[in-house]
Amino acid sequence: MEVQKPSNDAMKHLPLTPLRAIRALWPFLFEKINKTKVIFSGETVPDGERILLISNHRTEVDWMYLWDLALRKGRQGYIKYILKSSLMKLPLFGWSFHILEFISVERKWEVDELNMRRMLSSLKDPQDSLWLALFPEGTDFTEQKCIRSQKYAAENGLPVLKHVLLPKTKGFSACLEELRGSLDAVYDVTIGYKPSCPTFFDNASGVNPSEVHMHVQRIPLDNIPTSEDEVTTWLMNRFHLKDQLLSDFDSQGHFPHEGSEGDLSTLRCLVNLVAVIVLTGTCAYLTIFSSIWFKIYVSLVCAYLTAATIFNIRPLPLVSLVKAWFKCKSS
Repeated sequence: MEVQKPSNDAMKHLPLTPLRAIRALWPFLFEKINKTKVIFSGETVPDGERILLISNHRTEVDWMYLWDLALRKGRQGYIKYILKSSLMKLPLFGWSFHILEFISVERKWEVDELNMRRMLSSLKDPQDSLWLALFPEGTDFTEQKCIRSQKYAAENGLPVLKHVLLPKTKGFSACLEELRGSLDAVYDVTIGYKPSCPTFFDNASGVNPSEVHMHVQRIPLDNIPTSEDEVTTWLMNRFHLKDQLLSDFDSQGHFPHEGSEGDLSTLRCLVNLVAVIVLTGTCAYLTIFSSIWFKIYVSLVCAYLTAATIFNIRPLPLVSLVKAWFKCKSS
């Protein structure tokens, strides 16, 4: 029997949750406070889809701007990233990444495969909303890395790319293999910056960039091959196309077919901001003025998150554990 999925409109207008509100602060900071202009082009993708998102990796802040697209589609509370394990140890950010169930990788397939497939297997339920974001290059773009990538490509008969690195295909293939039956599409996003690629601190302070251009293409799963060798070739071809897109962007200053998404709602951003302030104030008040048991609970949570961050403890996702518990209770 086919599983009935919630309608797009119903999913987009789910009640505001703390998780969704906090993630929506980044687009608010970028677009409303820093006045960064985010310009979308390519296809207008539908709301409410379960997708695998692939993107080029120009700089360390690319992942933050994917929230700008997710917010416009009502998906900001459901986007997860596959990211390098060292980021899981960042102060505060690392805690958040653990709570949000991001998938960490060492970028060595013999080490990563088991953990990655275990985490992916918990994301197969088609009734659970999901945007899974992957940067197949495996690292951000620099001139030195580009030279090494070009040398490897020339030695192995692969396309020599100038604006992106050769993609690593194992992780992408594993995502398709594990999730193909529950996904609606793959979104191929290409990001360009003006006047230049920003650092994290440039981005947070509003110094750079003045414009972020995001070109989005929606690819149905039926258009993507199933065998690993064919998937590898397909992904290489996609990055060859990305390289041409970025070459045209550098010469023309924009991607083709601009205007695929509208501006961010100021009212919606203010509602998110108020929600975060209320949530933060409530938690701070309870931590300081509530009973000793709440203080013990907060201390234990912080101790667990610290240990999880330091030792890279990766328990099964909470949602999967809760579902398994209910299944046992009902059987």
